[in-house]
Amino acid sequence: MFNYLRKRFTSHIRERSRRRARLVSKDGRCNIEFGNVERSRFVFLIDIWTTILDLRWRYKMTIFISAFLGSWFLFGLLWYVVAYIHKDLPEFNPSINHTPCVENINGLTSAFLFSLETQVTIGYGFRCVTEQCATAIFLLIFQSILGVIINSFMCGAILAKISRSKNRAKTITFSKNAVISKRGGKLCLLIRVANLRKSLLIGSHIYGKLLKTTITPEGETIILDQVNIEFVVDAGNENLFFISPLTIYHIIDKNSPFFHMAAETILQQDFELVVFLDGTVEATSATCQVRTSYIPEEVLWGYRFAPIVSKTKEGKYRVDFQNFSKTVAVETPHCAFCLYNEKEAKAKEKKGFDNPAFVLSEVSETSDTKM
Repeated sequence: MFNYLRKRFTSHIRERSRRRARLVSKDGRCNIEFGNVERSRFVFLIDIWTTILDLRWRYKMTIFISAFLGSWFLFGLLWYVVAYIHKDLPEFNPSINHTPCVENINGLTSAFLFSLETQVTIGYGFRCVTEQCATAIFLLIFQSILGVIINSFMCGAILAKISRSKNRAKTITFSKNAVISKRGGKLCLLIRVANLRKSLLIGSHIYGKLLKTTITPEGETIILDQVNIEFVVDAGNENLFFISPLTIYHIIDKNSPFFHMAAETILQQDFELVVFLDGTVEATSATCQVRTSYIPEEVLWGYRFAPIVSKTKEGKYRVDFQNFSKTVAVETPHCAFCLYNEKEAKAKEKKGFDNPAFVLSEVSETSDTKM
């Protein structure tokens, strides 16, 4: 038992040591940290709307509750000050003929309750402003306007947070692995993507970026150098009819960064393939972007995706997501260079070559033989 646990622990440590750092996680989140930013955080408060939208829900709800409680308590203090200055409180022993600025405010608690009733327009009718004080009338108007502004901003922020297209991106899923195999006689890198909703993404566009460390001829090391990767489907890479899962592929030709990789060397490569899908949400007309990434360990050479779409007896098309990321081993050249050399060799075998300098001469036969 001890030896078994030791082997498991050793293999786990070895696997973690081989685990590569990735810029984009499988669910599309960017793993990047900004350090030593010279500009102050005050610039984030200038664009307060974007800052509020980018906050997590727990922080947003804390701000939401604090904004209302803080405004109620602040104006409660102001109403208490108005009652104190006008000597409406019971400790001043007002006369029977005394008309207070706000009726039935007897202390800080009642002032807070009146502030709450005013801002949320409850209006129980027990406490109300009289025409005795112009200050109270002005404060009532000011709190009502400020309360409407706070309500509009906070409710709008929560509604915008709920309806963000970022949430729509969670219903777009990519296959766990990318595969490399032959497609249409060409060596291709294939990825499967599916839309889990029946509503479409309008004007969808798929493209990729290969991130790797390169060294320029001048000796400069560029970390996370970006190389464009063109992905296509049989109907083109724009305006996709994204109603069923699609298999997008990148042709590994001489212009592809995967051309010089092979099945034996791809795991030794240091790269990260980031795939993007842009589109417009049909229901809200908001733009949406979905991201995922693949490292060398997630690129399977010599495999293709299992079939996923079938037709039922009722005439409906059925998508079996159990086979969405399932792969099947197929015969595949171990490198793109070998495939192109094989094609060129076969093409030369089919060709015939004429020698224009060749002349066929006839030889006359003689029946007499001299001794």
